[in-house]
Amino acid sequence: MAEEHTELEERIIIKDQHTKEIDLVNRDPKHINEDVVKVDFEDVIAEPVGTYSFDGVWKASYTTFTVSKYWCYRLLSAILGIPLAVVWGFLFALISFCHIWAVVPCIKSYLIEIQCVSRIYSLCIHTFCDPFFEALSKICSNVRVALRKEV
Repeated sequence: MAEEHTELEERIIIKDQHTKEIDLVNRDPKHINEDVVKVDFEDVIAEPVGTYSFDGVWKASYTTFTVSKYWCYRLLSAILGIPLAVVWGFLFALISFCHIWAVVPCIKSYLIEIQCVSRIYSLCIHTFCDPFFEALSKICSNVRVALRKEV
């Protein structure tokens, strides 16, 4: 009974990963486009003191910029959003596939193979270099350096 309950919970968890509710209010919860895409009228068009256009032109320009940016984005996302989602989904699936089935096994294989080489290298170092540097350290152990300031 407990095994059936655990298996049912696992199925529910797996299903929830693909059908989870998305937040339609906060569409950038991880703030990945925080500093890139926030472009307002004031960030693009600004009139310095002394070179002002007519107030009506300024208001109409603001409205035109804001509304055209809003509707162009909505139109482009309506036309290209789903095809690009398919492309990006395919690309990230391909990257995941390559990472899972090629990169990680190659790295693991390399680590297993290099472990043998590492042991042989370590053995050679301990056999040939350690005695040489121990003898060198004994020769140099009696060297004393004294600094004197002569006036």
